[in-house]
Amino acid sequence: MKSLGKQLLIELYDCKPKLLNDVKAIENIMKEAAEYSRAKIIDAIFHRFNPHGVSGVIVIAESHLSIHTWPEYGFASADVYTCGNKVNPWRAYRYLIKKLKPKNSTAMELKRGVLNISSLKHKPGA
Repeated sequence: MKSLGKQLLIELYDCKPKLLNDVKAIENIMKEAAEYSRAKIIDAIFHRFNPHGVSGVIVIAESHLSIHTWPEYGFASADVYTCGNKVNPWRAYRYLIKKLKPKNSTAMELKRGVLNISSLKHKPGA
């Protein structure tokens, strides 16, 4: 069966705490990951919490990328949800690994919008 989209659930362990607490760096890395995956960025919002941690989301034409960091544990979780076939969420994952340099990581892919429609298209009529 075809699906409307793919979603990667990403866990990044033993990252550098200082980097995970830098809201501008995290925003730049996430934007670059979106671009590297060939997504079209629509908007982004990122926030640094007190005393630590960053959360952010990038809305892309094809869905979204999000991240939440726990610098005190060297941990970040990210979500890359893409619709259609143009964007490759695994490219975004590889980019996050390259930039955040976790000592360990996991990623799980979910198919979203699995429908029993023989002519399933991301945007019907498009």
